[in-house]
Amino acid sequence: MTGEPSPPLPPRPPRPLLVHFAVASAVAFLALLVLGLILGAPFLAIVAISLVIGLAVAPSLRRAEIRALAAREQPEPPA
Repeated sequence: MTGEPSPPLPPRPPRPLLVHFAVASAVAFLALLVLGLILGAPFLAIVAISLVIGLAVAPSLRRAEIRALAAREQPEPPA
């Protein structure tokens, strides 16, 4: 390997809020499913709680992605 830095990634817009909602809901569902199976929680309650968590967390995830994409576009200072 050479010491050359890789070329910067091309700029792209942030993903839609619906994508963040779907991913956050899926992650919450999988985490709650394991806990729900242990505690014997009803399946529909797990789904409902997962959707509420996804709805609550999605805007902050999108803002974090926007900040990360903005930081990626900034040139790195020379070392």
